[in-house]
Amino acid sequence: MKVLIIRFSSIGDIVLTTPVVRGVKEQLNAEVHFLTKSSFSAVLKNHPGIDRLWIIKKDISEVFDALVQEGFDHVIDLHVNLRTRELKTRMAIHQARHLRPRPKWHAFSKLNLEKFLLTRFGIDRLPKVHIVDRYLAATAPLGVRNDGNGLDYFISPDEAVNLQKEKIPAHYIAFVIGAAHATKRLTEQQMIDFCAALPHPIVLLGGPAEKETGARIAAQHKHVINACGRFSLGGSADLVRQAAIVVTHDTGLMHVAAAFHKPIVSVWGNTVPAFGMYPYLPGREVEEKQRRQEVIGLSCRPCSKIGFDQCPKGHFRCIKEQDPATLAKAASDLLNEIR
Repeated sequence: MKVLIIRFSSIGDIVLTTPVVRGVKEQLNAEVHFLTKSSFSAVLKNHPGIDRLWIIKKDISEVFDALVQEGFDHVIDLHVNLRTRELKTRMAIHQARHLRPRPKWHAFSKLNLEKFLLTRFGIDRLPKVHIVDRYLAATAPLGVRNDGNGLDYFISPDEAVNLQKEKIPAHYIAFVIGAAHATKRLTEQQMIDFCAALPHPIVLLGGPAEKETGARIAAQHKHVINACGRFSLGGSADLVRQAAIVVTHDTGLMHVAAAFHKPIVSVWGNTVPAFGMYPYLPGREVEEKQRRQEVIGLSCRPCSKIGFDQCPKGHFRCIKEQDPATLAKAASDLLNEIR
């Protein structure tokens, strides 16, 4: 059996597909192909369960001719957008012209109407189901079941970080300061205050966009190390893996932390865990290794399923009412629990 799995973006969403990859590979003994965008291919480049990784920069046409020659038995669409609809249509036409059977197409439910009702009118019709389980539901007709082992992330040896060489102390707290949108991030001053309230080694994680912010935060505290922009995605993931706990916004490295079964304190701004994209930890770990910080009771929250560069209402209460001292206590308590 040959199976194509599709998810184009982004870091966290792709990490959340890994139980599907594992289930298809191990339970069906299938040949697994995965189609994604080049800007996010690093997430999967070391995955041992993927037999071939297909990469596009922008357009399906970049790989279409080669894809249709593979003769896939099944396609699992975990993105469901215009690109995947185009691929489905073009595959069907191509196979019909050549008198070949088309692959069986399995798509997950995006629940866009339910998300619209929640973000626009505050009406919550979303099922209490994590997106991983919705992804897996798309594979149920194939006989794939949730094995209960959570997420996967694989790091190549050349991306592993030597803490001693990098002068990073053991048992540090990884603080993921980045997020794609401002409405999902604490303010810089809140991050500075959080670090001040937590006298424990802290490593700041983020990409090149967070490098200067990280430098300003680290300049305020001797116990804070700025690793933003210093490492590849794999290197940052390895720093997550080696951390004692992870404090993170709703962003990709949050899901990487869950893949390594790390204790997590997640910070939520305009988005909400009810979207079903909170850290996916198996079994009892959901309660034992997870804490959430969010401002409850705001009628304007969630205002978006993704985020904005600025608050649509102008007050930014979902972030500004977050208390750095409370966040520091949550991190300290979680740290003490695992010692």
